[in-house]
Amino acid sequence: MVASGSGDAFERAAAELDYPMLIATTSADGELSGCLVGFATQVSLLPARFLVCLSDKNHTFRVAGRASHLAVHYVAADQVELARLFGEQTGDTVDKFARCEWSMAADNLPVLAGAEFWFAGPIVNVVRFGDHTGFVIEPDRGDAAERSTELLSSLLVRDFEPGHKG
Repeated sequence: MVASGSGDAFERAAAELDYPMLIATTSADGELSGCLVGFATQVSLLPARFLVCLSDKNHTFRVAGRASHLAVHYVAADQVELARLFGEQTGDTVDKFARCEWSMAADNLPVLAGAEFWFAGPIVNVVRFGDHTGFVIEPDRGDAAERSTELLSSLLVRDFEPGHKG
């Protein structure tokens, strides 16, 4: 096997992988924001840590940069319209929260109604990764009832047009 230096092999392989998709929400200075996220993972057990990577072109990235906390929502595969709202619209021009059900939790975090499960916590570290920035949270609350259905994944949203290009 010959290695390709162009990154083509990586891009082809990454396009075939099926990653969980989640919705991250936050607020700062009275401004709510949220977006569909494809780059996220648990990074520590003790203490509990979770990494959420936000595109630097994203409205949510700018709000999260001023925020103290972040919420992470896993939604069902059949909640495509909620995913489309948070993935194809930009908070620069659309009030996404006026178009969905949600409630305000502690630390002024908007929590989406109907998520399969969610968790939230303070942002404890921020790390730059190319065109995305990682926000590491220390989950300290949430709701994780028994899952009822398949979760949303990247292959289910591959036809979405992002709210911000690039």
